[in-house]
Amino acid sequence: MLIAILFLALSQQPAEAPKPEPVILKAGLGSCSSDFTVKDAEGKPAYNATIHVRVRYGVMSLKRMDLEVSTGSDGKARVEGLPAKAKPLLYDIEKAGQKATVEQNLEKTCAASHDVSLK
Repeated sequence: MLIAILFLALSQQPAEAPKPEPVILKAGLGSCSSDFTVKDAEGKPAYNATIHVRVRYGVMSLKRMDLEVSTGSDGKARVEGLPAKAKPLLYDIEKAGQKATVEQNLEKTCAASHDVSLK
């Protein structure tokens, strides 16, 4: 009886929590991407930091698309589906008055990874 109770108690322990997945925004314009890991001034993951970019693409860069995504609890976000041919992108990252900017030239770096510290 005691063994059955111990077995039951051990089998009901919660499983390990799954790791959070980065928040993903799919632009649908191409095959390039940007991964972000955002940290606050103290070096902690910045939850709900806003990442904004205006994509200018097409002939004479006449087509425009504003994209905005927020980071998850681990401070990570991903933008997929960026066009391979576009003007260089300037990402504005902000949370609670702390800001940072990151640039990406899609023609040179199609798949980029950015570690950002807000100031």
